[in-house]
Amino acid sequence: MADERYELGNEVEDDDIITLEYDDGTEMVCEIMGVFPMGDKDYVALIPHDDSDDVYIYRYQEYDDGTFDVLDIEDEAEFNKAAQEFDAIMASQDDEEPEA
Repeated sequence: MADERYELGNEVEDDDIITLEYDDGTEMVCEIMGVFPMGDKDYVALIPHDDSDDVYIYRYQEYDDGTFDVLDIEDEAEFNKAAQEFDAIMASQDDEEPEA
């Protein structure tokens, strides 16, 4: 993954799926919608495969060997800022789409 970033709005491939494992042992399969920067940190937007319209926002940490971690955002203020940044990116992409 070091050579490839999942920018918001790009086509997602079949292998752009991850499984979140929660502390209680449950799992959630999610599609990687994209990675976006905010300040000096990166965040990832995930779409759960549960027939909801939810989008999950997590911290994203990529390593030199191409692996990555998806990390909880424990600070509520940081989460709110990341969610606002995501909303702003999505709104700007909606403005760029041509009308049919």
